[in-house]
Amino acid sequence: MPVTELYRAETLHEGLGEPFFDRVEPATFPLHRLRYRNQRWAARVGLDGLSDAEWIEHFGRFAPLPDGLAHPLALRYHGHQFRVYNPDLGDGRGFLFAQLRDAQDGRLLDLGTKGSGQTPWSRRGDGRLTLKGGVREILATEMLEALGVDTSKTFSLIETGEALMRADEPSPTRSSVLVRLSHSHIRIGTFQRLAFHDDSAAIDTLLDHVCRYYFPAIADLPASDRALAFLEEVVARVAKLGAGYMASGFVHGVLNSDNINITGESFDYGPWRFAPVYDPTFTAAYFDEIGLYSFGRQPGALGWNLSRLAECLIHLTGPKLAEEVLATFPGRIQQEFRAALLNRLGLASAGEEADAALAKAFVDFLTTTKAPFEQAFFDWRGGLASTERAKRSPSAAHYEAEAFAPVRAALAQHRPAPNGRLDHPYFQRETPCTMLIDEVEALWTPIAENDDWAPLYAKIAAIDEMRSAYKS
Repeated sequence: MPVTELYRAETLHEGLGEPFFDRVEPATFPLHRLRYRNQRWAARVGLDGLSDAEWIEHFGRFAPLPDGLAHPLALRYHGHQFRVYNPDLGDGRGFLFAQLRDAQDGRLLDLGTKGSGQTPWSRRGDGRLTLKGGVREILATEMLEALGVDTSKTFSLIETGEALMRADEPSPTRSSVLVRLSHSHIRIGTFQRLAFHDDSAAIDTLLDHVCRYYFPAIADLPASDRALAFLEEVVARVAKLGAGYMASGFVHGVLNSDNINITGESFDYGPWRFAPVYDPTFTAAYFDEIGLYSFGRQPGALGWNLSRLAECLIHLTGPKLAEEVLATFPGRIQQEFRAALLNRLGLASAGEEADAALAKAFVDFLTTTKAPFEQAFFDWRGGLASTERAKRSPSAAHYEAEAFAPVRAALAQHRPAPNGRLDHPYFQRETPCTMLIDEVEALWTPIAENDDWAPLYAKIAAIDEMRSAYKS
């Protein structure tokens, strides 16, 4: 197998032992048609030299990678789904296929699947993924990564030739199997399952594992100090994730505790959407009737999930210290939002007070005027240095109104960041790359009707140009 010198396999999750997973077999599919392979990330893990046939063998038929896991592992977890506890969860249509090292920073990476067949946790489901669901996940992960949000990466998508019946899209519909790359598939719900079974010893084992391999700087602390430091790390990472959602106009749609991992990455994309305007009530999931996970309620949802993690560690931290850590979350996410907003605008910090003033002015402007969300960030990349460019924008009238005056005053306090890259060709356009729901549907239609993938690949190329401009 032509792996490069950068390839380094691990089997660390196996060290947790049988109580944490089930060894499973992948489904056998009638067809394997490669639709997408992430060459950029394949290069970072030494797999970019695979031929398409070899790629399909490993990511469609799931032949083990060299020195990797001998059998896929369906991970066990529980979780709150829309704040209702569900003890019947677990990897029901996916598994952990392999673990690798990132050649750039040495961090541990997981290759996990979606649509790879039934497991003991399938709950009467077929264990499959629709092709449309796979396409949507490519678009979500590519867009979020380009915008600087810490997200899983879609590594592979292979069409598998089955006709699936679904209630939420025209059926029968085409099937696929997806492989995602992320730093961890250990979730808040992984800890919750052990707490549900009152298995403090297993929680301690899991905590030792995650600190050793994901947070080595705290791995040698005494048990109670390590648990508290671990909680602090997860709170900090999830705060950054939530701020990234808000600065990108992104709505995940299903922020259940089993969809929040301990490394603070966004993953498992179902009914996601990008908001066309800054609307706190904007909701992605049609079944979220009360807007529990609406755009504006995402920070609160993330904080609620962090509280569930803290409950699992109480036997080590005690309630008082855990509550003190959780109490830092609102301030952290506000601080991270200011940093994310500056990053999106390509501006250097002008101090906490000036940064807070800009964040408030910009959000107030977007909320009251309903100016197009992504267009506003695009137009004012570089702050007042882009005044002439903003005058040519389709949203120019919004910037001439009185409502923009506080933003203009706040921008005057900030200078362009050294890496703003305003000379990049992307910023010479009139409109930014966006990913609104109508665009997603428009990309799917030619695939569904004519098996025409050209518009999708063109969109991925456009997102790649945006990534180059933002250098995310």
